[in-house]
Amino acid sequence: MGMNAVYNGAQDCPLVIPVFPLAGALLLPRGQMPLNIFEPRYIAMIDDALRDHRTIGMIQPEPESGRQADTPGLLQVGCLGRITQFAETGDDRYILTLTGIARFRIVEELSVTTAYRQCRVSYDDYAIDFTARAGEDEVDRNSLLKALRSFAKANDLKIDWKGINEAPNEALVNALSMMCPFGPREKQALLEASSLKNRADVLVAITEIELARGGGAPETTLQ
Repeated sequence: MGMNAVYNGAQDCPLVIPVFPLAGALLLPRGQMPLNIFEPRYIAMIDDALRDHRTIGMIQPEPESGRQADTPGLLQVGCLGRITQFAETGDDRYILTLTGIARFRIVEELSVTTAYRQCRVSYDDYAIDFTARAGEDEVDRNSLLKALRSFAKANDLKIDWKGINEAPNEALVNALSMMCPFGPREKQALLEASSLKNRADVLVAITEIELARGGGAPETTLQ
């Protein structure tokens, strides 16, 4: 799924954005994340985003905040996404798809009157995100696929190998990172990886650690 809007650099991205804290959620540049929105504050956030830049920031709450905290602390790095698909369900929910644009670092959380939270952000540390497929040639694809095969076998996962084999390295690394059944800390490490090669290496390392622990994953289908 492509985007009509063009983002060539930080100058094309808003510096004040609404943020959606969601534990375990990972959005990466040019990756796609489906969302089911039902809380009134986030319905309002989507309404406002559709009237403005059509962008929101996905970010994880601090793990120490706990699930019951009304305003949990936020981790400092997230990813800006653009609403590229949107549907109303008729029962007060929105079904949408976010397409990742670039990672950001929080400069400050703003005091706002909206029910949802907003932050001033900087994209300066992540200029590489605006260049599609940057660093693909440095990815150790064989090691990545070997780890995926081992993990799939250990957890009885069904894999679309045709799609995997046809995917370019950026799409493969980022898609596997986004859908891997790992915890919030591991997801954040994948998000903050300095390069595509580094992200692939982190993904392989996390997978090998889980295999060594005998860790399982729920039955799913990777497509």
